[in-house]
This record gives sequence, C-alpha cells and structure tokens, in this order.
Amino acid sequence: MAEQIATAASAFEQQRTGLKPKAVSVILTGSTLVITLQGALSEAEKALAQSSSGAAQVLELHRQLFANGSASLCRDIVRITGVALGGVSAQMEPQAGAIIEIFATGTLVQVYELAQSVPTEAWSHAGVDGVGGEKDAE
Repeated sequence: MAEQIATAASAFEQQRTGLKPKAVSVILTGSTLVITLQGALSEAEKALAQSSSGAAQVLELHRQLFANGSASLCRDIVRITGVALGGVSAQMEPQAGAIIEIFATGTLVQVYELAQSVPTEAWSHAGVDGVGGEKDAE
C-alpha cells in the first residue's frame, strides 16, 4: 500500500505543480498517514522559503493548490487503503483533516487523518504498525 500511495502522491504533485518529487516516503501509524515529498519545490520556491514571510507565501500557495485539487489524491488513498478519510483540509483541523508543511530544503509533508486504522496485515506483510515505504521518483 505504501508504494501505491507514494506513486499516487508523486503523480498528483507532478500534475498540480509540474514538478516530480525526487523521492516520496509514506508512513502509517494508527489512523495517521504521513506523505513526505522530497524535492517537491521549484528553485524559486526554495529561494523564497528562506525568509519567514517568503515561506508563508510558499506554504499558502501549496495549501491553495492542495485545497483546489486534492480530491483525486484523496480518492486514490481511499481506494488503496479501503478506509475513508476522516476529513481533508489544507489547514490543520482539531479533529480530522490534512496538514501541509513545507521546508526550505524543498521537502513537502502532508499528514492525513483516516476515519479508522488500516488493518496492519493489509498495510504490511511484516505485520508491524508504523511501517512505511519509500519510492524514489523515476
């Protein structure tokens, strides 16, 4: 599942920004799904993100892009995991949603709250909760 979600997240990012991340990591702990996209920012965005006001502008841009186009990725996550999302938002919500953080290094982190935990045996053959996957972009 982690590799499938990583592939979907990479394709989503490339579609919405025109940039393919260098690597994507996916980790599931309980009902929290974390997607880390490394190399997801353009050189201009990375330069802008060096200052706190510029970082806020880049973050807001990506929140808007996410808010306006995340439905396809959310559908992919639900299809792959077989679990509904507890809610999705480009802003942090106290009970459910998605959180987006951006780092000046070009790394983008998305956190999703699922409506329930994914059965461990469905997520990982090893049967260990919290096991994730990583996929280098090809």
